[in-house]
Amino acid sequence: MRRVFLALALAGLAACATRPAESPETAADQRFRAIYEAEWDWRKTIDPTDGQEDDTSGAPGLTTWPRVDPATQATRLTYWQDVMQRLDAIDPATLSQEQRINYGIYREQIAINILRIQFREHEKPLNADTTFWTSVASSAPRAFLNAAQARAYIARLADTPRYFDDEIANMKLGLARGFTPPRVTLEGRDRSITAAYGEKTPEQSAFYEPFRSLPQSIPGETRAELQAEASKVIAEKVFPAYAKVHAYYTTEYFPRTTTKLAATSLPDGEAYYSAQIREFTTLDLAADEIHQIGMREVARIRARMEEQKTLAGFTGTLPEFLAFLRTDAQFYAKTPQELLNRAAWIAKSFDGKAHLYFGRLPRARFAIRPVPDDIAPFYTAGRGGSGGYLLNTYNLPSRALYSLPALTLHESAPGHSFQIPLAEEQTGQPDFRRRSYISAYGEGWALYTELLGEEMGIYETPYEVFGMLSYQMWRAARLVVDTGVHAKGWTREEAIKFMLDNTALASHEVTTEVDRYISWPGQALSYYLGEMAIVEARAKAEAALGPKFDIRHFHDTVLQLGSVPLPVLTARIDEWIADGGPDPYADED
Repeated sequence: MRRVFLALALAGLAACATRPAESPETAADQRFRAIYEAEWDWRKTIDPTDGQEDDTSGAPGLTTWPRVDPATQATRLTYWQDVMQRLDAIDPATLSQEQRINYGIYREQIAINILRIQFREHEKPLNADTTFWTSVASSAPRAFLNAAQARAYIARLADTPRYFDDEIANMKLGLARGFTPPRVTLEGRDRSITAAYGEKTPEQSAFYEPFRSLPQSIPGETRAELQAEASKVIAEKVFPAYAKVHAYYTTEYFPRTTTKLAATSLPDGEAYYSAQIREFTTLDLAADEIHQIGMREVARIRARMEEQKTLAGFTGTLPEFLAFLRTDAQFYAKTPQELLNRAAWIAKSFDGKAHLYFGRLPRARFAIRPVPDDIAPFYTAGRGGSGGYLLNTYNLPSRALYSLPALTLHESAPGHSFQIPLAEEQTGQPDFRRRSYISAYGEGWALYTELLGEEMGIYETPYEVFGMLSYQMWRAARLVVDTGVHAKGWTREEAIKFMLDNTALASHEVTTEVDRYISWPGQALSYYLGEMAIVEARAKAEAALGPKFDIRHFHDTVLQLGSVPLPVLTARIDEWIADGGPDPYADED
């Protein structure tokens, strides 16, 4: 029944994904607008951070953490089920052109929100990649503009014990029914708890960082008061909350987590994994079909890697070349700053070419910063969003310079730190589109920009092109590994070997990534399937439009949508092709 419900969520999207046009607002439009505007306002009261998952600014001004307790989850479920009933009472055919697009996207969001609660996803508030305590530890704003923002953050820190207690209660419920990440993927994660508070004074913690340099516009006496209050709250509220989580995690939770790897072994596992696939891909694909797509793409990319190995002048086998890339010192930075400097150079190299590939650029800028020490050992190579590109400088022998151009394009510009701000700047769209993130679209776009780097001339050596191909292989291999583990009974060792045999990733990074896929079923599928949708749409447009095809107009059309399900993207490009491939912003000039 759940699969049927989920399958209905995107019904009719392709039919309604036409270009927004000026048209009179219908009575149905008004009813629909009232539903989503009221729901969005309500959603922010439940979770003020909603829509800011990829905002690395720390969301200054928020005074609480989300409410995640079972009673709140029940309230959410009832509310969203009521919203779904009201949506189903609207015939999409009675909506204006633009609102039909919004309807399809919004209905999918509500359907996913309902399913998450029905599967009680909140009872597993951690995985090998992300935990609630590391999210809190990395949440400090980079700076405060005024005393009000500083006080708001102090209030938020003071709310940490309540928030952690809620999450511990959720962990207990999940543990009682065997709904946990696999134990092997959580090995050593207790260090990420102690890193936030252990053997530190409040002033040495990440929570205090923005109080070190309060604006000079704040009177000196007030600055001192804010610093003293922050120190007190960190010592009396935050540190004890972390100690409590650590005690529960190490003595009760971790020793009793499941030892099985597959999502299908969890409660209602078959339906759960199918729902995860649908959420992260927005497509109706079975696990076996995805597995076969992955195997085909791995073989195709491997052939290109062989060609690039030859261009690099290496005469040995591909496994020997991979071993050479993983061990030769020329491919690795000697200091963290060297890695950061190289990433900055790559990012600026794109800036010089941006106008040739994009007509509309985001107004927002981004910073490049190292991943905080307390989470770096378990963190991915990098992560980007509005305002920031976090680069992992931990374990430098695992951070290959030949892969850095592809990583930087993906995480910064024209990837996440480019696409997400552009979506936020589409002021004519409702908040549920501007501030929501659909993994298949967002990760698919970011992976597409890695391919685009070859076209833009970002890769300067055969090794860097190979690094891009290795990253493409990495994402194609995810299709195989995710479905292999969760639907075909693969072991962790089989998954690691498959990744080591087919990519140039270092052993540390492969292990970290495989644990992420095991503990976060379905998420790894979004990247490559999303990229394939964009690549196929572009190929179709180039063939249909011929000399009229303008790469800037194509990219602007894709990005103008915001974060949308893949069927919406595909249908929008079909409509754009039918219109002759115009500049989507022409009417604004």
